[in-house]
Amino acid sequence: MKIVFMGSPEFSVPSLEALVEARFNVSLVVTQPDRQKGRGQKVVETPVKTYARQVKVPVIEWGRDNKRQVVQHVLDEKPDAIVVVAFGHILRRELLDAPKYGCINVHASLLPRWRGVSPVHYSILHGDNWTGVTIMKMDAGVDTGPMLSQHSVAIDPEETSGDLLTRLAGVGADKLVMTLRDLENEKIEAEAQGQVGAVYAPKLNRSLSPIRWGREVVYVHNQIRGLQPWPGATTFLNGKQLKIISARPYSFDTQDVQPGTVIAADENGIRVGCGEGVLLITVLQNPGKRPMTAAEYLRGYKVEPGTLLTS
Repeated sequence: MKIVFMGSPEFSVPSLEALVEARFNVSLVVTQPDRQKGRGQKVVETPVKTYARQVKVPVIEWGRDNKRQVVQHVLDEKPDAIVVVAFGHILRRELLDAPKYGCINVHASLLPRWRGVSPVHYSILHGDNWTGVTIMKMDAGVDTGPMLSQHSVAIDPEETSGDLLTRLAGVGADKLVMTLRDLENEKIEAEAQGQVGAVYAPKLNRSLSPIRWGREVVYVHNQIRGLQPWPGATTFLNGKQLKIISARPYSFDTQDVQPGTVIAADENGIRVGCGEGVLLITVLQNPGKRPMTAAEYLRGYKVEPGTLLTS
């Protein structure tokens, strides 16, 4: 099977790697342009581009001014399938209709739940116990195409979005190869998605970051791990912003304190009262500094019981 692969971030790399190792004919990779990042504005290429160059697969960039040329280049390849993994753009109808097997997408949720660009983060933010990977045939909508296969995984209650994305990237890569083989051998048929349970996961932004201490401790914990590593969950201590990197529920008993009040702070962590229950902060970070354990932080900053964390 001849394939054009479209993807950009780290999540996409295992799928491309799996296709190459399974000896599919990946004739072209399309990815986002190199971008300037960091304080030094160093030009950085996408992880997909880095891997494609390593295995000597031709790569072209999808930029603002060359979309027409890229589309034509893809069409000229005459692929049997276009595989799309976290590419970040809705494809034009001429691409969707061109390949024999269509445009095949690896999506990190159990569709129709969590359509959109941030399915992993929202599954954790909303306390889902299960998620998974859906391999689907793309249509003109946003993650609304018919499904070819699904694989469910349990979400560990301590797992962050970064951890879960890494795990699902591997699951998706394995499932992609098996699904393409079945599609090629006519062992699989696409199944239309239902609308029952359909919900959208929009793009993340920093407005989600402020910790709402008045919520139950489980919800606060889910907010912290759901926004890790980006954009991160934040709070203010004595007027200075802190990013909470890691925490866990300490108690489910409601304390007679204002939500956000420090109950105790020692080498085991900083215990903070929530609307219901108590959260134990174990790793935190000052802006522009490296993450520190609570014990390290308390050696440099004194946090007295009764101190109020605010948003």
